[in-house]
Amino acid sequence: MSPVFPMLTVLSMFYYMCLRRRARTATRGEMNSRRAIESNTRALPINVEIVQYAKEVLDFSSHYGSENSMSYTMWNLAGIPNVYPSSGDFTQTAVFRTYGTWWDRCPSARLPFKRTPPTFCSQDYVELAFEEPVYPTAVHILETYHPGAIVRILACSANPYSQNLPAEVRWEILWSEAPTKVNGPQARQFTPCIKQINFPTNLIRLEVNSSLLDYYTELDAVVLHGVKERPVLSLKTSMIDMNDIDDDEDEERYGCGMDTLNKQFSIVTLREWPTNGYFDKLPYEYIHLSLQPYWARINDTSLEYLQSRCTLIQWLNLSWTGNRGAISVSGFSRFLKVCGSELVRLELSCGHFLNETCLEVITEMCPNLQELNLSSCDKIPPQAFNHIAKVGSLRRLILYRTKVEQTALLSILNFCSELQHLSLGSCVMIEDYDLIASMMGAKCKKLRSLDLWRCKNITESGIAELASGCQLLEELDLGWCPTLQSSTGCFTNLARKLPNLQKLFLTANRSVCDTDIEELAANCTHLRQLDILGTRMVSPASLRKLLESCKDLSLLDVSFCSQIDNRVVLELNANFPNVFIKKSFTQ
Repeated sequence: MSPVFPMLTVLSMFYYMCLRRRARTATRGEMNSRRAIESNTRALPINVEIVQYAKEVLDFSSHYGSENSMSYTMWNLAGIPNVYPSSGDFTQTAVFRTYGTWWDRCPSARLPFKRTPPTFCSQDYVELAFEEPVYPTAVHILETYHPGAIVRILACSANPYSQNLPAEVRWEILWSEAPTKVNGPQARQFTPCIKQINFPTNLIRLEVNSSLLDYYTELDAVVLHGVKERPVLSLKTSMIDMNDIDDDEDEERYGCGMDTLNKQFSIVTLREWPTNGYFDKLPYEYIHLSLQPYWARINDTSLEYLQSRCTLIQWLNLSWTGNRGAISVSGFSRFLKVCGSELVRLELSCGHFLNETCLEVITEMCPNLQELNLSSCDKIPPQAFNHIAKVGSLRRLILYRTKVEQTALLSILNFCSELQHLSLGSCVMIEDYDLIASMMGAKCKKLRSLDLWRCKNITESGIAELASGCQLLEELDLGWCPTLQSSTGCFTNLARKLPNLQKLFLTANRSVCDTDIEELAANCTHLRQLDILGTRMVSPASLRKLLESCKDLSLLDVSFCSQIDNRVVLELNANFPNVFIKKSFTQ
């Protein structure tokens, strides 16, 4: 009977390869069927399945909430559900900062990097730690409002509760798919069919793309199912070279003009780097280069081998890269000393390896820098931001969720008078925003967009200085600024002094009233986006005046506006069909 076993192995190999080949030309439904077939072939050992909720939120790229509370923050993803199975807008959920395409259609929008691989569409992420490392068998995501934003689920080999990092930190994609439009905002449990991996994990990463959503997606909890012992396939496929099969698939996927860098990085992304030979196949020089899609595999060695090809680089995106020791301060510094002289744009969002030395190197090695993004770089110490004042050529500076302090910011504003776009959203360590606004009005005459989201202490005095000095402003975010009161005339002053406004967010300011809306209608006829969520003082009549006057208006958020009920929204939608009028709800 012994000759039978080699034949069974060959048949098993042939069967598995057929499944893989079929998947390449299959429809999405056929691919799901293929995944179901593969999952049914798994013969799990006799092992109790462990079910656990997230213990802790380790990292995230943005959130709607404040740094000093729990409402609408990513920290709500830790623990058992707060809301599910209820649907609606609840403060106890996790909410990212943006939704839809509105943020790409305003004056502060940044130009995209070309040649980004089509398989990478992630806009935000959150990383969750669980108590027990397991081999995942399922991941359940409880979405309670406007579901459909999840595009990737990944697992990490590093145990966040271990004292020592493994020799290599590996990330494996459990599931990925392009953004999908879900019919209706109702709650759901999202349980995609995940891939089996060969290491235990207690660190899960969710990546989202909210571009197809009609409103903010809200997540309540994440449940990880898994077993302690590694599952095995009942089909003996050890003789199949899985990487060879995947390479064929990638050739088909990227055979439509994607440049060599994207192709080669995509093939090896989230797998072992076989050799450094991949870099030898790259084009000689890059002018624009985004390494964000390959964040899981960028390290000191990667930067070293790219160094000779990036001496003339002008745009560089290292967002999300380098964390957990992948990029060292010395490795980053060596790269910029060779490749920084021509840099005009540098994206470093969520770069938690950055410290004061890194900012000092940036300011010394990048004399032509015009755009710097440090969004959610919350590990940079406050004193380090003083170095940015040396870059007098800056046009755009993003400091969202950083620890920049008042002294450093005043110095930056004083010396960087060319600034056109400035983001200070959720910068909680600034003591006196009136002083900051006064400096902007005096020094930053070219300012076109300003984000003061969740600024806690700006008053009508600061707004008056800002409006008088920065009359080119086209975009202003004053969402969740509780110290601004309409009765002081601050909003009417804005409307009269800033006729070029295209986007104005007055989110959660309950004092916004009909007078403010009528002043906007009379003076800001170029207005495209207005958020007055939460006001109790605006009537349907003033909104009609606004809509009749502002012909370019495309977004109007009147969620939780007590005088604007669903009947009014339906009437306004019928009369002004080109405007997206949002009315959120809680049930």
